[in-house]
Amino acid sequence: MKRYKKVLLAVTATAFLLAGCGSKGSSTQSSGKYASKQTLNWTESSTLATADLAKATDTLSFNVLLNTQEGLYRLDKNGTPQKALATKTTVTNGGKTYTFNLRKNAKWSNGEKVTAQDFVYSWQRTVNPKTAAQDAFYLYQVKNAKEINNGKKDLSSLGIKAIGKYKLQVQLTKPVSYFKKLLSWPLFFPLNKTAVEKYGTKYGTQARYTVSDGPFKLTKWTGTDKKWTLTKNNSYWDKKNVHLQKINELVTESTTTSYELYSSKKVDETLLSGQQVKNNVNNKDFVKRLPTATTRLDLNQNKVAAFKNLNIRRAISLAINRQALTKDVLEDGSTPLKGFVPSGMGNNPTTKQAFYQEAYVKNAVAYNLKEAKKLLNKGYKETNTKELKFTILTADTDSSKQAVEYLQSALEKLPGVSVNVSTIPFVQLIAKQQAGNYQASIKTWQSVFADPINFLDIYESNSSYNNSGWQSKKFDSLLNEAENTYGNQPAKRWQKLVAAEKELMDQQGTIPLYQVAKSQLLRSNVKNVVYNPAGVPYDWKDTYIAK
Repeated sequence: MKRYKKVLLAVTATAFLLAGCGSKGSSTQSSGKYASKQTLNWTESSTLATADLAKATDTLSFNVLLNTQEGLYRLDKNGTPQKALATKTTVTNGGKTYTFNLRKNAKWSNGEKVTAQDFVYSWQRTVNPKTAAQDAFYLYQVKNAKEINNGKKDLSSLGIKAIGKYKLQVQLTKPVSYFKKLLSWPLFFPLNKTAVEKYGTKYGTQARYTVSDGPFKLTKWTGTDKKWTLTKNNSYWDKKNVHLQKINELVTESTTTSYELYSSKKVDETLLSGQQVKNNVNNKDFVKRLPTATTRLDLNQNKVAAFKNLNIRRAISLAINRQALTKDVLEDGSTPLKGFVPSGMGNNPTTKQAFYQEAYVKNAVAYNLKEAKKLLNKGYKETNTKELKFTILTADTDSSKQAVEYLQSALEKLPGVSVNVSTIPFVQLIAKQQAGNYQASIKTWQSVFADPINFLDIYESNSSYNNSGWQSKKFDSLLNEAENTYGNQPAKRWQKLVAAEKELMDQQGTIPLYQVAKSQLLRSNVKNVVYNPAGVPYDWKDTYIAK
């Protein structure tokens, strides 16, 4: 799941970052490899939407949750789940029953113990239809979760129970090979019932309406700020291994601003775009990351009837030159997509071929303006229309503005096509997209774990993320077979997933654009930043500022 930018005056940023970079200041660790000042100054490209794990849908919210909360597992630098609150895990019943022993020294920042019941409460709250958690479907592998979320069964029937204060048992509907990776994702973390019930609907909307059981606490956030701080949580069970005292996060939607702050040593990190990448590729602080994050164009069939026509959808896709968009417009290392599922999402268990290569449908992402015009005219005849006018909704960030301006220019080369552009702040964009309140929209998706299903299930007919109106019974059936019929047969499951991707692309259910590169400058004295390209990106638990 999924990162955007907005211009902010450098003077504001300078006032916020009075401490300067992490290598200066008063002494907290005066010997060894650590700098005296353990403060990390980090830039973000969008405002924080929520600190409520059941309400989060974007990458930034999950990144803050990952660093302020703790679950059964945390991913290591290799993306492998390592025990966190779990001290022992037993898997029985053919892979459908998980029993966890929990550590007894974990506490919430309000002083209460972290117990098995906190997991039960959290998961029940997420699948409760009253919560309206958009990501609740990720818990559908848990017994009765789907039925509860659809209002057909009681919360108490959910397949999770505390069988002691520090012992937890989970019943799945089927074996799930990636279940431990899911447990490393904040959606599956516990919640402190006392805090949630105390704050009610305010929970997670400001720093003061949150509690933490993770390495850091969220502070200095009132819900709309363009800056906040993650402060070391002294109640954390493993606080001795947390070296950073503070992480100051500052929103700079323009990389021009963040680059200037980095150059003047006001921040320790900045994303790069376009010419900045070219200028810094040989810089010792340059880091190129290619997360499993994608950008696509969704056409809302519920708002524009013409988008229901396959030839019109294909024409729009064929009019887009993805090579030109990434190489000549974005210039940031982003790469054209070969399908909806990007690279880095797994390999064929038999042949080892990458999924995005095996499922490649060339015509779905090719550039052919002549053919696009033919298909559009054919679509006009089939829909009895002569023109197509619509608005593309996107975020007001540098990369989003660049992409949408290119799309507007490219699509208006088609006969009778007129494209308007609407750019709005990212948090507002999420709300409009979730409500299906758009004609066309640029959307991004960042996977939670490296498996094609984490992309493909977005377009299932009953998915809370499928708000563009495209549906396919064949697609639904293929995913159902992959997950429920062949869940324990990797080769057959893989074949069904490949077939589902091809169906999505053959029907142009969405229009893939590019896999998002995250080139950045990161000071060389910032050590042990754990980066996960296929999930929540940054884990700062082990990070420190070196001398």
